[in-house]
Amino acid sequence: MTKPVNGFSKLNKTEKINWLAENYLNNNDTAVSVLKQYWNDNNDLQKLHDEFIENTVSNFYLPLGLAPNFLINGKYHVLPMAIEESSVVAAASKAAKFWNERGGFKATVIDTKKIGQVHFLFRGDFSRLDQLVTNIKPKLREAVKPITRNMEKRGGGILDIELIDKTEKLENYYQLFVKFDTRDSMGANFINSCLEKFAEVLQEEARKNPDFTEDEKNIQVIMSILSNYVPECTVRAEVSCPVDQLSEDENMSGEEFAEKFIQAVKIAEIEPYRAVTHNKGVMNGIDAVVLATGNDFRAVEAGVHAYASRNGQYTSLTHAKIEDGIFKFWMEIPLALGTVGGLTSLHPLVKLALDILQRPSASELMEITAVAGLAQNFAALRSLTTTGIQQGHMKMHLMNILNQNKATDKEKEELVEFFTHHTITHSSVMEQLKKIRS
Repeated sequence: MTKPVNGFSKLNKTEKINWLAENYLNNNDTAVSVLKQYWNDNNDLQKLHDEFIENTVSNFYLPLGLAPNFLINGKYHVLPMAIEESSVVAAASKAAKFWNERGGFKATVIDTKKIGQVHFLFRGDFSRLDQLVTNIKPKLREAVKPITRNMEKRGGGILDIELIDKTEKLENYYQLFVKFDTRDSMGANFINSCLEKFAEVLQEEARKNPDFTEDEKNIQVIMSILSNYVPECTVRAEVSCPVDQLSEDENMSGEEFAEKFIQAVKIAEIEPYRAVTHNKGVMNGIDAVVLATGNDFRAVEAGVHAYASRNGQYTSLTHAKIEDGIFKFWMEIPLALGTVGGLTSLHPLVKLALDILQRPSASELMEITAVAGLAQNFAALRSLTTTGIQQGHMKMHLMNILNQNKATDKEKEELVEFFTHHTITHSSVMEQLKKIRS
């Protein structure tokens, strides 16, 4: 039985791996080699990677792929996508090709407001608290001037400060609800620094207020933190074309395809079990671009799924209809992204990904990322409502099995041809591989 370790963070990387091998891997040399084989030979680059997080022992690689031919607002883009799931990049590329022949994607940023909150308890008269907050708003803004100065030079900063009464849901609970514009940065550190200073000023001004009772002077700040739910930092992505241009299959007309596609979307709009998988397809595209550009995919996921539930039931992010003979497919989602700060200026591949996208602003990256999600969802629904989703997935599954069993190029070629006409299962692939090798 292993024992707890003291001072683990003070060990160097090799010592951490040796401890891991001794206590959890039965001194498995192969496991140690696996960890070490992903170290980067460039010592400066490896040191940079090691310092992104704590207690690093190796690097965990994801494939970085390219989805070309995205026509967005009249301009072509190549989308860098970091993802491990097969078929995602291929599906996005196929959707891009389909729509660039029909006018391409349109995308528009609706708003860029981000939210932060000071959560606190106040035991006393609301009207006196309300008056205090109204009176000290100039002091709150002045207190964060050293933090906001550079942001304001770029056109951003604090947009609004509001007192929110939440006492009906939790006794004595109030918020300072603050809206920010962080321009091209995601702005988490900026927002949190401002909020913590607001909390200090609020408490100090309450203690000094002669109109407050002793209880009222003792405001208890619970926490000061940004919100990853950003329903006012939203972007719209859409495609449209005449219905008769949708057909690429002589067995299904454009009208038939559109009707079936729209029904699939409507099912996701009313059925949460379907909506979750439907929206997961959207996030396949979004997360891949978010990861490649060094943004926080967990924050994006949380905010997007909260947005999908904003009316009391989890529902589809995308929508479709036919209007005057025109098929329309669109989505509005919240996306708080940045193109400066954080990993965007540190990780070499992130910097390269942003170069591939021609150094977009945060708003432009919002548009590009939303389009990736819409394209991915279109590709998934198109497969589901025509050939079925498994056709593409099983081709990649075949290659995964062959790679796991170290198939040669000749064996791969022969088995790909064989399974063009046969059902792919793990057992059938292994059986055919065995026949070839015998």
